[in-house]
Amino acid sequence: MSLRHGKEFLMIPGPTNVPDEVLRAMHRPAVDIYEGPLLETTDFCLTSLKRLFRTEGKTYIYTANGHGAWDAALCNTLKRGDKILVLESGRFALGWGEAAEIAGIEVEILEGSWDKSVDPARLEERLRLDTGHDIAAILVVQVDTASGVWNDIPALRKAIDATGHPALFMVDTIASLGCMPFEMDAWGVDVALTGSQKGLMCPPGLSFVAASAKADKAHETATLRTNYTDWTFRQGPEHYQKYCGTPPEHLLYAFQKALELLFEEGLEQAWQRHALLGEATRRAVSKWSQEGAVHFNISEPHARSDSVTVVRLDSTHATELREFTKTVCGVTIGGTIGDISGKGIRIAHMGHVNAVMLLGTLGAIELGFDKLSIPHGKGGVQAAIDYLAGAL
Repeated sequence: MSLRHGKEFLMIPGPTNVPDEVLRAMHRPAVDIYEGPLLETTDFCLTSLKRLFRTEGKTYIYTANGHGAWDAALCNTLKRGDKILVLESGRFALGWGEAAEIAGIEVEILEGSWDKSVDPARLEERLRLDTGHDIAAILVVQVDTASGVWNDIPALRKAIDATGHPALFMVDTIASLGCMPFEMDAWGVDVALTGSQKGLMCPPGLSFVAASAKADKAHETATLRTNYTDWTFRQGPEHYQKYCGTPPEHLLYAFQKALELLFEEGLEQAWQRHALLGEATRRAVSKWSQEGAVHFNISEPHARSDSVTVVRLDSTHATELREFTKTVCGVTIGGTIGDISGKGIRIAHMGHVNAVMLLGTLGAIELGFDKLSIPHGKGGVQAAIDYLAGAL
């Protein structure tokens, strides 16, 4: 028997749910790309990105996914043969490093683990050994959607400052911006980037980069610049230069509406909503894990993110559970990827998501545990409800 006939829930860590208002905003004719309302849309989006990143630096819009933003950050600031330090805590900082290798950059990995956040002390120790300041940039993700980790960006900046190291500090916020606090200028981040399809509640296809004055200075001598990603060209006087060609009009309409919705809620209020939903999820998983067959991927409680929770369980159980929640309950949850592929599930609580969606998802999972005889502690959904009742 299926219970799925009704509004289905997409609870994967990207692409996430797109609000109806955002979808409707895209349903309008194309307009002139050289003058008129589209120029106002561009100005609104670029200015709003400063508000999102919490920066006075320059912002850029790319018709690309997050990998395109990775390339833009690297190519606009570094030289061929430069050395960078990649801080491992899951799949995506490593992927950014792989992009750098293809561009001709030397990559060193500060090895980490898929169940812990980056250790600031280890970063400080490595930088103290770099007496010649050979490392030109340090790359890290704030949240890794593969592992579910949250990295403490201010603590990492403090470690860098303790050594006086001049490397550029670059942060990927694709799985965190709009969901969790991020303060680019206050935290001393030189380049930050994100994508449209997670916390920003838009279809995939746009990515965004913010650059500090220090990054701008590095851009002047960068030798990896490409025609499409080049910041200098994109700062030109013509509107089309902001996109190095035809603007992605309908994605911009979507992004403008999503920004309006986010600012109407209030950025800090959105952070708090994600914090509540994230902790409610963790309360449920904590109950489920009491039987031992289900457990958190991230072993450090403080390093579990407010945008996605990664849960480890037997691969056969994980496959059966995801199939059950989708085909019987109409709830799609994520599978694990990378080094832990097939070894668990990913519960997204990012972007356009509320308590009903989350509790429904947790209920579908718990129902699946019971129906499939997967050993678990009882009362996970109730624990989530009790937490929210006490927190509101």
